[in-house]
Amino acid sequence: MNKRLYSPKYVKEIIDKYEFGFSKSLGQNFLIDGNVLNNIIKMGEITKEDLILEIGPGIGTLTEELALNSKKVVAVEIDKNLLPILDETLKAYDNIEIVHGDILKIDIEKLILEKLDGGPIKVVANLPYYITTPIIGKLLEENLNIQSIIVMIQKEVAHRIVAKPNTKDYGALSIFINFYTDPEIILKVPKTVFMPQPKVDSAVVKLNLKEELPNIDRELFFKVVKSAFGKRRKTILNSLSTGELGLEKEIIKNVLEEANIPPNFRAENLKIEDFIKISETLPPLNIY
Repeated sequence: MNKRLYSPKYVKEIIDKYEFGFSKSLGQNFLIDGNVLNNIIKMGEITKEDLILEIGPGIGTLTEELALNSKKVVAVEIDKNLLPILDETLKAYDNIEIVHGDILKIDIEKLILEKLDGGPIKVVANLPYYITTPIIGKLLEENLNIQSIIVMIQKEVAHRIVAKPNTKDYGALSIFINFYTDPEIILKVPKTVFMPQPKVDSAVVKLNLKEELPNIDRELFFKVVKSAFGKRRKTILNSLSTGELGLEKEIIKNVLEEANIPPNFRAENLKIEDFIKISETLPPLNIY
C-alpha cells in the first residue's frame, strides 16, 4: 500500500471526500504520526501471533498497523459514518473485521469466541476521557480471555492509573486497576500528533492482566475502597465510619486494630493489601 493512513494529507483527503464531521461527544481525534504508531506496536509487544480487539478504529490509522503486525484484528466502531470510510481505507487487508456497535453494550465474550478463536486476545484502544473508566471496567470485570490491554488515554488519567500510595494521584481508580492488572505507562503522546488537536496530551498505558486474583468478596472490597476515598482528607477511621459502609466508629476501630492499620492514616497511605485486610476483617453485616 503506497499511501499510509497516518499521513496528514491522506487523512484530510479522506475526511473531505466523505464530508466527515468530527464528533466532539465521541471524542474523535485521529493519530497522524507514524512514529507513535510504531512505538505502540513495539512497546505494546504486538506480535504476528496476536489476536486483537480494537475499540474505536476511527479511520483505521492504528488498525492498519495492528493488521500488519498481528494475526487478526476485530475493530468495534460506534460511529456509523465511519463505516464506509473504513471499508475504503482498510480494503487491502484480509485480516481485519469491522463490527458496528457500542463496546459497552456488546457481548465481548461472545465476540471473542466467534471472531477471535476464543482468545487469548490483546485489546488496543484510543479512548476519550468520559468513557475510559466504564470501558476498562467492563473489560476487567467480565472475566474475559484477555492477556493485556493497551490504551491511549488522557495523560492525567494515565498518571492516576499507575499512581502509588502516598501520592496525590493515588485513588480508587489506581486500586481498581492494580487489583486486576500490573499497569505501566509505555508511551507519552503529545497533543500535536492528532487531528483535530485535543487540548491535552495523552499517554499509552499497558495493563498486563494478573493470572490470579485475591480470593475475596470483591463487592465488599471495592465498597471499602470507595468509602475510604470518598472522604480522602479524613482519617481512615472517620472515612470508613461515615461512608457508605454504615458501620459504627467503634467497629471500624477494632477492624483497623486487627488489620494492624493506624487509625490516623488516610486512604492514600494504604496499599491494596491493606484494603484487602480491612475487607477480610469486617464483620459479616448486611451492607449490600
